[in-house]
Amino acid sequence: MKSLAVHPVGFTPALITLLLVYILPGFAAPIAAQTQANKLRVFLLDSSQLQANRVKVQEGDTNLVSAVNRLKEDARKALKAGPFSVVDKAITPPSGDKHDYMSQAPYFWPNPATSNGLPYIRKDGERNPEINKISDHKRQNEMIEAVETMALVYYFVGDEAYAVKATSLLRTWYLEPATRMNPNLQFGQGIPGVNTGRGIGLIETAGLPRVVDAIGLLHGSKAWTAADQRGLEKWYAEFLDWMQTSRHGKDEAAAKNNHGTYYDVQVASFALFLGKKDLAKEVLEAARQKRIAAQIEPDGRQPLELARTKSWGYSVMNLRGLMNLARLGESAGVDLWHFETSDGRSLRKALDYLVPFAFEEANWPHQQIGGWSPEGLYPLIRIAAVKMPESKDAERLEKIPAVDPAARSRLTGM
Repeated sequence: MKSLAVHPVGFTPALITLLLVYILPGFAAPIAAQTQANKLRVFLLDSSQLQANRVKVQEGDTNLVSAVNRLKEDARKALKAGPFSVVDKAITPPSGDKHDYMSQAPYFWPNPATSNGLPYIRKDGERNPEINKISDHKRQNEMIEAVETMALVYYFVGDEAYAVKATSLLRTWYLEPATRMNPNLQFGQGIPGVNTGRGIGLIETAGLPRVVDAIGLLHGSKAWTAADQRGLEKWYAEFLDWMQTSRHGKDEAAAKNNHGTYYDVQVASFALFLGKKDLAKEVLEAARQKRIAAQIEPDGRQPLELARTKSWGYSVMNLRGLMNLARLGESAGVDLWHFETSDGRSLRKALDYLVPFAFEEANWPHQQIGGWSPEGLYPLIRIAAVKMPESKDAERLEKIPAVDPAARSRLTGM
């Protein structure tokens, strides 16, 4: 691990943090708030920052008014959402139980060489619209988005109506016997004519750590009961066990690309939620070699993501996942932000490789179908400037567009 204690004159971590206060209000929490003990149980979100921004919101900080108003607007729409359930899908899984989550592999298409189109063949990066016939993935994502939005509004403004609705959606998806999802992904991303599910399907639950944090935000509301907490903990404990013991789960754990990264994000998040800090620490310590050292080259390239037809999108996606592991590491006492191998493989190096292309200082030399989106890297640049600051960060921050005053990230930092 290399120390970043030495910085060129004029660009200390303190100065960069000060710059971020103006570039991204709310990003750096006041020192007093940072040092206060905080029992808010969130793991991807920064609890100290959330607490500091809630105080600012309550005090009427004008820098956050637009962000709060936009969040309230989103939450009012979310009040009309759902309910969402896996049993609503039109297709029944091979188990005969609609409570089992089911989805179809998005990049597989009918085989033109056979009369019945089977077995389906792969077209990387090209999504087959047939997948929309099975609604579980879409409904799950809608549930996550609605629950997170309303939990944030409840946390910042204290309106119980949003906690009530968020709790209702969570009970429907996870707890109520008639509508709950069974805690497995046995039938995730099946390929017609090949299999009924794969370990790769676990990428579709990559958003569940956001639910974990939403549950933490709901703590203290009248709507969220001790029974709800126990019920969700039981569900996540069973799902985590399935991830660790099933063939599909073991396959995904062994994945060497973004699938392995987001498998670890889920395991570490769920372990922290369940109070299994030793398990989270074990996964995150292993990520130094298993994910960062194995996936990032000394020059910062991520070869397994560059091999995809959407190489830019997957490179950014995987780096975001690795940074999420670093965020989770803060709760487990594992520093991934500053981990660096003897030959220079690190999160910073992966970011540095991508930055010139985001700023169009060079042409992306790899395949990227479906359009170019440099803005996907901007949030990671901002996060890196706080978590692992260097002198060049200030210049980079000046090059990217200012954050929308109404953006949610002004409240959450994500």
